[in-house]
Amino acid sequence: MNISKHEQRTLHVLAQGGHVRFWKDERGKIIDIHCITREGWTLADCSLPVFRKLRKRRFIASQNGGHYRITRDGLFAVRAQPDNR
Repeated sequence: MNISKHEQRTLHVLAQGGHVRFWKDERGKIIDIHCITREGWTLADCSLPVFRKLRKRRFIASQNGGHYRITRDGLFAVRAQPDNR
């Protein structure tokens, strides 16, 4: 499956224990996101279009209205690398 560099970086961060925080408008539409690593840093490569693409492919999901985390399909889609660089 073809996954862009930004999507790969986002999936790596999520696979290592990160999550995606989101904010909604008054109609319930997601308007802003921040991808947070397990150390608490913000990933700049994770933008709203990347987030929507990963969610559409079901690589990330939210449970009970919580933060978005990687799914089993997302774990299989991410390529193994020694680190994120």
